Amino acid sequence: MTRASDGAVTAQVKRACRELHLPTVGARATAIAEDAARGGATHLAFLAAVLEAECEDRAERRRARRILEARFPRLKRLDDFRFEDAPGIPVGLVRDLATCRFVERAEPVIFLGESGTGKSHLAVALGVCACLASHKVRFTTTAALVNELLEARDERSCPGW
Repeated sequence: MTRASDGAVTAQVKRACRELHLPTVGARATAIAEDAARGGATHLAFLAAVLEAECEDRAERRRARRILEARFPRLKRLDDFRFEDAPGIPVGLVRDLATCRFVERAEPVIFLGESGTGKSHLAVALGVCACLASHKVRFTTTAALVNELLEARDERSCPGW
């Protein structure tokens, strides 16, 4: 192919990717094609590479969207929690909660304790773990939840109230 026809093909690929909602394929197809040609990859291997790139990017965008939609007050990670400053918190239990098996078993998790003991940090960190494990999360405080329920009752938008 000539450079002129390469440009036309690239434009055609980008148009098709826009229509098919494949942004990563559209953005990275040329670079992946060049890598595939240098490596002597088959057409099927090239196709697998561009589709894998699209899948990875979509998964990353889904994780980011879940974290955003969870409405965390600030992002916290479990690795940033200092268990040595909170000796009453069982490390093993928290690590088990981070696997999100409690979500699959539909078990509630409630943090109780005095101010400054790390309840919010752990709740957000476990929520982030759940988002990364493809679960939908909504962070709220007890006070905010009670306010929402009272407002819903006042607006009579809760059945049975």
